[in-house]
Amino acid sequence: MAKRVAVLLSGCGVYDGTEIHEASATLVHLSRAGAKVKMFAPNTEQMHVVNHCEGKPAEGKRNVLQESARIARGDVTDLAKLDVKDFDALVIPGGFGVAKNLSDWAVKGKDYTVQPQVEKVIKAFRQAGKPLAMCCISPVLAAKALPGCEITVGQDKECEKWPYAQTAGVMKDMGCTHVNKNVGEAHVDVKNKLVTTSAFMCNAAFHEVFDGIGVMVSELLKLA
Repeated sequence: MAKRVAVLLSGCGVYDGTEIHEASATLVHLSRAGAKVKMFAPNTEQMHVVNHCEGKPAEGKRNVLQESARIARGDVTDLAKLDVKDFDALVIPGGFGVAKNLSDWAVKGKDYTVQPQVEKVIKAFRQAGKPLAMCCISPVLAAKALPGCEITVGQDKECEKWPYAQTAGVMKDMGCTHVNKNVGEAHVDVKNKLVTTSAFMCNAAFHEVFDGIGVMVSELLKLA
């Protein structure tokens, strides 16, 4: 029987929403594996809008659910309607939307909180014994919602290839176990049924990120 997988989006565009290539890679690998996918997003206002040509905030307001519909080809559902009983697994792609719209990591750093609706869903999947997969910056959601979990955001030593490696140190300070992995690898926290991979936390080529997300999806479905 095909696995039923919920995918949680956070908008559309790397600087203020879901990283589009990570979402696309996730959807392609799930599709190829025969999974039945339904996409969700919170029906809330984005933290802000970013001009992606300049990487700077722009005027205007946008809704996370409406922006996520761009990735979902219109077929996206309010996160408030997600029922864990209807799904075998949950995937959360990365992008700054995770740090701005699903949490306030981008503003508060280690003192961040996860949006209550998002935290509730993550905990519900965990309590139901159903697996979760998170890539790029989204493992910070697990670090808060599942204290003491094992994750990877790639490597823990900053360099040109790993510009966001300091995130690993914060995760360790929070009591999580960070496991160094290369972009083509994923880590499986067996106890929490949590699969993570670095994706664009690494300054890597598109195909390398695509392949790493493929490993993540494969490991997720083994647990589902």
